[in-house]
Amino acid sequence: MKVLYIILGSISLALGIAGILLPLLPTTPFLLLTAALYFKGSSRFYNWLINHKYLGTYIRNFRENKAISLRVKIISVSLVWITILYCIFFIIDPLWLKSLLLCIAAGVSYHILSFKTLKRNNDHRLI
Repeated sequence: MKVLYIILGSISLALGIAGILLPLLPTTPFLLLTAALYFKGSSRFYNWLINHKYLGTYIRNFRENKAISLRVKIISVSLVWITILYCIFFIIDPLWLKSLLLCIAAGVSYHILSFKTLKRNNDHRLI
């Protein structure tokens, strides 16, 4: 069973990393799922993930503070809208589909912006 957790965790990790580059694929939920699966499958993989220089930060910030950094919020919302607007103006023809994409973009933006903003002051506390 541990091998299955490791395999599923690795797939989730790949999707989470892809989510860093693809605007409509979420990063943090996949990384949180990866952490849970690795926790059950392998303490070595779990510790590697939690202590990873880049990926561990996403997990720790969300688990400890339920917060997303301002930089990540700006990049995420910007990429969502750039992608959706590009599709609406250059790719998609049916009006109902354009409307649906606008609703999806608004919903994703609202969801991202609904989390607390993680800001660091000089003593590294959440503001």
